[in-house]
Amino acid sequence: MGCFLSTPKDTGGNRRRPANIGDVSVFVPGLRIPKPVDFSESLGDHLSKSLVERLSALRTRIVVMAGQEAPTITRTRRKTATQHGGSTLGDLLQALEDYLPVLLGLVKDGSPLQHKVQFVWVNQEDEAEETAMYSAWYEVLSVLHLMAMLSLSQANLLLLPRTSMDGYQPKVSEESRRSSVDVFLKAAGYLDCAVRHVVPQLTNELRRNLPVDLAEGVLRALCLQALGQGVDIQLGLAIDSTKATLAVKRRLACEMVKYWQQAQDNIMNLPLANGWGEKHRLFVKWKYVEAKAAAYYYHGLILDEGNTEKSHGMAVAALQAADEYLKESKKASEAFHASVPLSRNPPLWGTMKHLTEKIPKDTASKVRINKDLYSHEKIMETAPTLPDFALALKPDEYQLPLVDASWNEETTEKAEVGSYKTR
Repeated sequence: MGCFLSTPKDTGGNRRRPANIGDVSVFVPGLRIPKPVDFSESLGDHLSKSLVERLSALRTRIVVMAGQEAPTITRTRRKTATQHGGSTLGDLLQALEDYLPVLLGLVKDGSPLQHKVQFVWVNQEDEAEETAMYSAWYEVLSVLHLMAMLSLSQANLLLLPRTSMDGYQPKVSEESRRSSVDVFLKAAGYLDCAVRHVVPQLTNELRRNLPVDLAEGVLRALCLQALGQGVDIQLGLAIDSTKATLAVKRRLACEMVKYWQQAQDNIMNLPLANGWGEKHRLFVKWKYVEAKAAAYYYHGLILDEGNTEKSHGMAVAALQAADEYLKESKKASEAFHASVPLSRNPPLWGTMKHLTEKIPKDTASKVRINKDLYSHEKIMETAPTLPDFALALKPDEYQLPLVDASWNEETTEKAEVGSYKTR
């Protein structure tokens, strides 16, 4: 009941890793790929032929699509975003959504059928190349994870700068930015559902043997990353708005810091060592530092509005911290893009384009003015503590779909056969 198998990374060529994944606005740690399963062999004696064939057809469609498209999806170059990638992602997501209600019949009411089929998936972040388990809940978890990764891929495509019609430098439209927030919340909803409603269904032994791709800490971190990037987009929209106050911008920046800090806390002690895993860790580190640069910048501007020597001194310290974090974030970005698989930073836009221009200039100006007004002793050597705000952005309330109606027909058929046999 729940046997598992993990294949070491050096025993085959199922795991295909691109050397270069192109421009990255949103990091997707590869796509786990399902391997073929023979439902008729394991379920043929327990289910009708039509239901076995339906399960087989739905899953085979995913196996074929994911196997063919995963390499192109992870290499998100700008030209494929509109011509090919978007529709491919949508088709694969739809295939997974079609499969899930039928798959859930295997776990309905604690059915023993959930342990009859060995499901096999190729990992990306784990050292083991693939993980096989006799558990339909493992399959459900793998499906939700893939749905979330496809959503993050969609968000990445939306947030790659395009050359504008007026010929000016590439930018991301407001419509794409707003759409991306909805996609981030959808991805977070899949992951939140996985953590709260699917992982608890697995035995402790199965949980221990999950690949690191599906470890609870990684699922939570990915959920928090989606929310953190959603807030980043909201901050960029606030920067562009004439109505958004400094207080609103500071709050969003401080919330962003908390999301990324919690994401980092969740993966800190996990064995994310190879390729995608190490790149994942570097991405979280980069975005966490970047968020701190934004938060200290807006905190410094608000402190500078005070009329005391102390508030001005604290403002300078906050702005100097922002400047240091900005420099650190550039190094963290370079480390992320240089790690395998290689990637590129798209042209700056949104929050970071604004802050890259403003932080050095405003910091230098405030430092000069305040050092002229006050003695050096009045300038704090350490940055003031950032204000603590409750996190406002929440995942979508995604719920597992109802079991497909074909399972009700299956129950009726079995009952009819049983009553016929007793006559």
